[in-house]
Parts: sequence; C-alpha cells; structure tokens
Amino acid sequence: MTLLLKNRGALLILMFNLLLVFTGIGLVIPIMPKFMETLGITGGIVGLLVAAFSLTQLLFSPLAGRLSDKFGRKRMIVIGMIVFAVSEALFGFAESPVLLFVSRLLGGISAAMIMPAVMAYAADITTKEERAAGMGLINAAITTGFIIGPGIGGYIAEFGIRVPFYAAGVAGLIAAFINLFILPESRPVQEEAADAPAPAFKKQQSGFITQLRYSYREPYFLSLIIVFVMSFGLANFETVFGLFVDHKFSYGPKDIAFIITFGSIAGAVVQVTVFSWILKTFGERRVISICLLFAGLFIVLTLFVHQFWMVFAVTFIIFLAIDILRPAISTQMSMVAKDQQGYVAGLNSAFTSLGNIAGPIIAGFLFDVDINYPYALACLVLLVCFALTLSDRKRSLQSAQS
Repeated sequence: MTLLLKNRGALLILMFNLLLVFTGIGLVIPIMPKFMETLGITGGIVGLLVAAFSLTQLLFSPLAGRLSDKFGRKRMIVIGMIVFAVSEALFGFAESPVLLFVSRLLGGISAAMIMPAVMAYAADITTKEERAAGMGLINAAITTGFIIGPGIGGYIAEFGIRVPFYAAGVAGLIAAFINLFILPESRPVQEEAADAPAPAFKKQQSGFITQLRYSYREPYFLSLIIVFVMSFGLANFETVFGLFVDHKFSYGPKDIAFIITFGSIAGAVVQVTVFSWILKTFGERRVISICLLFAGLFIVLTLFVHQFWMVFAVTFIIFLAIDILRPAISTQMSMVAKDQQGYVAGLNSAFTSLGNIAGPIIAGFLFDVDINYPYALACLVLLVCFALTLSDRKRSLQSAQS
C-alpha cells in the first residue's frame, strides 16, 4: 500500500482545511458593496482591507513555516483554524472599519499558519513519486475554495449580509476540533530525512530580500514582472468588481456571486482539460501574449457593456484568460529555472503577493475618484505587459537566429 493511500484520511482533512480557508477568503467579494453602505466606508478602505490580508500573509509565512517545523504541523493547523474562525466571526460582528482591519489581519495570519503546515504535512505523508499527486489534490482544494467562496457568500447573504461570516466562523471551529481529535501528527518519510536539504532552505529564507532586490539580473525577470502585473491586474479587477457592478448596475450579492463563480469554474475546467494541449500547440510565450491581450481588452470592455448577460460574457473571458495565463507563466518559469526550482517558485510567490497587495490599494483609491479608473489602469498595465512580451519574443528569435 502506498503512503498516499495509507494516509488518504489525513489528506482529506488537509484538503477540507484549505477548502474552508479559501472559501472564507472568497465570501467577502459579493458582500462588500453592502458592507460599504452599512458601515459608510470608501473604496480606498476596501482596497486596504484586501491588501492587509495579503501583506500579513506574506510577512508571517516564513515564521509560520519555521514554527511548523519546530512545534509540529498539526498544532499549527489547529491554531490556524481557530484564528481563522475568530477572524471570520469578527468580520461578521464588526461595526467599524477598525474591527474589519483586525479581522483581515487575523485572516492573513491564519492563512500563513495553515498553508505552510498543510503543504509540509502533505510532503511528510508522500514519497517523491507521490508528491505531485498529493500536491495536485491540495491545489484542487484551494482552487475549489476560490470558486465556491463568492457563490456561497452571495447566496447565504440572502439571510443577512453577516450570516456568511458567522457560518464560516462556526465551520472553522468544527474544523479545528476535527484536526485536534482526528488528524494524527505527521512524521517525515525516511527518504526525506536522508536527503536533509535544511541548510539550503535556511539560506534561501535568510536571503529573501536580497533575492528580491537582485531578481532583475535573472533571465526570467520579465516573467516575474508579468507575474506581478497579472496579480496586480486580477486583484485590481476582483477588488472593485463587486463595487463597480453594484454602483453602476445595482447588482446584488447573488448576481455578483453568479458572475464570479461561473467565470472561475470555466477557468478551472480549462486548466484540467485542455490547458496542456493549448501550451503544446501554441507554446508558452504565445499563450502568455494572447492572454494578456485578451484580459486587457475585455477589462476595458467592461466599461461599455450594460446588459447582465453581456457583463457576464465579458467577465467570463477575463477569468478564462487569467486562469490560462497563471499556469502558463509558472510553466515557462519552471522551464528556465532548471536546478533553481525552489528559488524561482519563491520569487514567483513573492511577486504574486506584491501584486495582490498593490493592486487592491490602488484600485480602491482610484474607485473613489471615478468608478471607471481602476479598470482603465488594469487595461493599461496589461497591454503594456503584452507589448513587453512581444519585444521579448522578438529578441529571443533574433538570438536564436544569430
């Protein structure tokens, strides 16, 4: 019996944890316009709330990873789920922006505690041959959470805009008890102990800022810029989408949830079914360029459509382009990384987080000036990035010919 089959119960619990966390993250998207009205907050505050979560997660993740090595994966997961439950319940109880910020900061800490511990646990209970399958299941739980979060939030909000957060808080506590009483503590498999890669890991952790500062010297720096721009554009788009359609078309939480959920499902289906065929047929560089072009053009089209099904269709294309773009960039970077896979993956994550922090802040404050400005900016940066990819492709062809 393989380790993966032997530990399938533990893996299911890990998947449930991440499904719950990322569902909780998505809950807020369709409900935020109503919170703006109830609490009298601005688009800038909404942007800062979204960014606060990503910033806290980015800063706390390295420490949380080391704590999971020191005190055990299970303990970190249980504490993380309790913090998650408190965060969600606090967001539901909040009557002021200060409490909303405390809630989002706690949410970022909980994600930082849970994510590294779950990933490390999955690595502990799988062999090298099973690692890809195990991580694939973990990432499937993350993707599913992102997909169903807005839908659940939008539909439960019919019973009250605070109800989804109370429900998430209760679910978080239930998950914490399941982890505490059912999930066994993990032990690394023997082959991992023999490999002992810890010194290199510590070196990479301690050199994170240096890596970021000198990333411009790397041959894949343009790919990192695209990662940042993509994250910036998507975070920009998602942060104000609910506010945009609420202010412009008076869409409610259920309408917003419907659009986002089905757009996300389309991207997930493409990733699972025809993504590898697309890359093999057209190549990473061409796919990246086309997706940037389509995302930029269709984001600006959002400013000119008015009927519900047209808004849905345009948003559908945007999500599809972004969901193809994200793994295409990761694939391209892994191809040039060679023996630096961990280093490049770390930089990829860092640039993604920076985009997730900057995008919502700028989008929120631009929204307060004019509701069309965030999408105009997102379109501009994506099209500039499209031009950069064309220039890079031309340069690569010239190098190959010479």
